[in-house]
Formats: sequence, structure tokens, C-alpha cells
Amino acid sequence: MKEEKPAKQNISPDGKGQPVSKPKRIAAWICILALIALYIATFFTAIFDTPGSGRMFQTCLGATIVLPVLLWMYLWLYGRLKERD
Repeated sequence: MKEEKPAKQNISPDGKGQPVSKPKRIAAWICILALIALYIATFFTAIFDTPGSGRMFQTCLGATIVLPVLLWMYLWLYGRLKERD
């Protein structure tokens, strides 16, 4: 008889063995895609000299910092609300 392997769980990187929830994964992927779009926009804004490109460049760089912080806050708040249940 063949032994069935247990299903692979998605373990969090903190090493505590907690499975990663689907909303956290979705939020992380959205943040990754948004950051890639911001990097591309920042690159093209830096290359092409159009009216307002300086302000757009600053906005893209600021969003590159703010977006991961907002994601972290969302995930932290999500974890807190999950613990309360």
C-alpha cells in the first residue's frame, strides 16, 4: 500500500508554525503588484521629462514607502481582530 503524504501547509515565515491565511496572501500579492507598478512608473517618470514629472517622481517614491507600511498595519489589525474572535 502506498502511504499518502499529508497536505503541505502554508507555514508563516516567523517559524511559529501558524498557517498563513488567504486574506493575508491576497493583500501581500496586491502590495507586490502595486509596488512593481510603482517601480515601473518611477523609472519611466525619471527617464521622460514631461511637465509635472518631478512631482510624479516624488509621489511614486513616497508611495513606495507608504504602501508596505499600510499593508503591515492592515495585517497587524487583521491579526488583532482575528485573536478577539
